[in-house]
Amino acid sequence: MSGMIERLPGWPTLPDLFGWMESGFPGAHTVPGTHGIRVEELLTDGTYVLRAELLGIDPSKDVEITVTEGVLTLRAERGEKTTEKYRTEFHYGTFVRAVRLPAGAQGDEATAEYKDGVLAVTVPVPQVKEGSRTIPVRHV
Repeated sequence: MSGMIERLPGWPTLPDLFGWMESGFPGAHTVPGTHGIRVEELLTDGTYVLRAELLGIDPSKDVEITVTEGVLTLRAERGEKTTEKYRTEFHYGTFVRAVRLPAGAQGDEATAEYKDGVLAVTVPVPQVKEGSRTIPVRHV
């Protein structure tokens, strides 16, 4: 080698890795024709908050939030058309993200707010004191 780093055949390039972070790793379960949603999660003081970046949507028409068996699912659709003097451009797609809620989360009491392109879903998670117990071993 003459000071150059060679990429091994079949190994991903750096742009490939960034693409995987955006859309999920290859082989991961994805819904055909959908895109991921960038999110951040926070759990403090008995409250779970999921913030999702959803620019350019109408939350009253384009967003569906469901909770099923401890999984919070966000589904959003975006359709935008930009028209200039000599060209028209469309931006559209379906965006989906599912996250597992923390143990004890009360999904039926979730609330959501949309402001400045960010959807915030808040779910109460009561503080449950988990005790430990010693399990005796029987000698058989």
